[in-house]
Amino acid sequence: MAEMIHSAGLTNRATRACAATLICGLAVGACTTTPPDNVENICAIFEEKADWYEDAKSARARWDVPISVMMAFMYQESRFIATAKPPRKMILGIIPGPRASNAYGYSQAKDGTWLQYERASGNYGADRDDFDDAIDFVGWYNDVSHRRNGIPKDDAFRLYLAYHEGHGGYERQTYRSKQWLMDVARKVDRKAKQYNTQLKACVNKLESDGWFDWL
Repeated sequence: MAEMIHSAGLTNRATRACAATLICGLAVGACTTTPPDNVENICAIFEEKADWYEDAKSARARWDVPISVMMAFMYQESRFIATAKPPRKMILGIIPGPRASNAYGYSQAKDGTWLQYERASGNYGADRDDFDDAIDFVGWYNDVSHRRNGIPKDDAFRLYLAYHEGHGGYERQTYRSKQWLMDVARKVDRKAKQYNTQLKACVNKLESDGWFDWL
C-alpha cells in the first residue's frame, strides 16, 4: 500500500512538472510575440528588441530603404503586433462578421502579395509574424514602388500610398478620392521623420552594443 501511495505521489509530481514545463513553454512563446513597450521611440524599440536592429539593417542593406521608413510602416500597420489582423466587420452592429481582408502580421501583408514577395526575393518559407521577414517584405515592396512608380525611397508619404493602394492603384491615383488615406499617409511620413531623428541620436550606442562587444 505504501508503495502504491509513493508511486501515485511520483506520478502526480511528474504530471505537475510536465504541466509547469508546458506553461513555461507557452509563456516563453508568448513573450516572443509581444510588441515593444514604447513603440513611439525607435531607440527604445531597438534597445528592448536586441535583434530587431540587425534585422532592420539587413533589410536596409538589401533594399536601400531607410530604417525609419520601414519601421514607420510597421508602426502604422500593426503597432508591432506580430499576429495583427484587420478588425472584423460587425453585422447588425453586434455580430462579428468576416475580416476586411486576409492581411496579417507586422506588415499586414495579404496572402497574394506575400507570395509575390517570396518568389521575387527568394525568401521562401518566410513568415508574416516574424519581424525579420516582415521588415524585409516592407523593404522589398518599397523598392518595387521606387522602380515601378518612381517614388524616392525616403518619401514615406507616397510610398505608403502605393503600399496601401497597390502599384497599379497608385498609378491610377485611386488615393485622390480617399482623404482619410491621404491623412494616414501624412501620419506615416511624420512618424518616419520622427523615427529618423531619434535614430540619429542613438545609432552610435546601438552599434557599440552589438554582439561583438561581449564575445
